[in-house]
Amino acid sequence: MVSMKEIAKKCNVSVASVSKALNGYSDISEETRKMILKTASEMGYLPNSSARTLKTKRSYNIGVMFVDEAASGLTHDYFNHVLESFKRTAEERGYDITFTSGKISGQKLSYYEHCRYRGVDGVVIACVDFYADEVQELIRSEIPVVTIDHVFDGNIAVVSNNGQGMEDLVTYIYNQGHRRIAYIHGDNTSVTRIRLTSFYRTLQRVGVETPDDYIKESPYRDADSAAKATRELLDLPNPPTCILYPDDYAAIGGINEIRERGLRIPEDISIAGYDGITIAKILEPKLTTLCQDTVAIGRIAAEKLIDLIENPKTTMIDKFTVDGTLFKGASVKQLLPDK
Repeated sequence: MVSMKEIAKKCNVSVASVSKALNGYSDISEETRKMILKTASEMGYLPNSSARTLKTKRSYNIGVMFVDEAASGLTHDYFNHVLESFKRTAEERGYDITFTSGKISGQKLSYYEHCRYRGVDGVVIACVDFYADEVQELIRSEIPVVTIDHVFDGNIAVVSNNGQGMEDLVTYIYNQGHRRIAYIHGDNTSVTRIRLTSFYRTLQRVGVETPDDYIKESPYRDADSAAKATRELLDLPNPPTCILYPDDYAAIGGINEIRERGLRIPEDISIAGYDGITIAKILEPKLTTLCQDTVAIGRIAAEKLIDLIENPKTTMIDKFTVDGTLFKGASVKQLLPDK
């Protein structure tokens, strides 16, 4: 293996200068840094991770806790884009990522024990039951943690602006002339509660009352359950003119039910989703939805977690909110207000 001493000799600089260039320190000229990095690359230098760990007391490994109840794993249309952005940012900062679970070679471990076993420097937590005892144990531990779409006191959180997103979506539907607006919301999570509150508040602001039977619950990303809820809404004596779904994937279940009845979207019934996954923009008609900024959410989560790892005394513990954007699509029909 090529050593830093050999690189220093080739570049005619000190070993300390080589170390500073390879480890990203600022007290070295940019010209010297580039020359050293170029020489190291040409000589085939690879850093010794074990030596770096001993020197810095860090593993440069970040744990990712991602437990999806729908068992879709990394095919999850929303979180896979968040985690891809997180991974890309972490790697640019010199960190690897490891998915944490509750098992090691068949042995049952808590999430905290798994993180200790892997020696991770910090953990990002997404798409879990945040109130589970094992998650609470990790949150309260000494390991730096950043949560996505859930806020704990005393911890950094990166959240999508679900309240504003739902307000933008409902306001657009209202401005399209709809007054009979139903909402199939997700299961009981903090995200769901924020969206549902914003849904009611926005309609209250514009003077629209929503019957209780216009509100249905369906698990996120469950097309079959969303289809059943759609069936119940369409069977009402006075059905809605527009149905909102908990996410774009669930909206597909609603689309299937609507089309099985011989109804057309948006001519006979309007619909809207949430998330802005790729399929929403290639459906026919294109799905009206609120696009969450998954790139920004993942990037900010990685930056804040690494800041907390490297500068624990000066990193601000706060909630960081990321706005989404409305994609109007073509699935919400323009109606006369008296419809």
